Amino acid sequence: MPGSVIETIKKWIGQITELGLLLIALAIVLQILIGGNLAFFDDVVGNLTALIAALGDNGLVGLIAIGIIMWLFAKRSPG
Repeated sequence: MPGSVIETIKKWIGQITELGLLLIALAIVLQILIGGNLAFFDDVVGNLTALIAALGDNGLVGLIAIGIIMWLFAKRSPG
């Protein structure tokens, strides 16, 4: 029983993460097509650019952070 609860929570977190990534992708496409800030998404491209610049400015620490983020997303199972 406790194992099934943990599995259910893991599935929910995975689905929420997947939804978040889809919303980010949608916001990027809409911002490129429409231009400017969007009503609910604000400046997604600017925020991503700032995040990448901040990680790049931190040298090795930023590289390690990018590696951890990529590992977390690559670990997801599709579907």
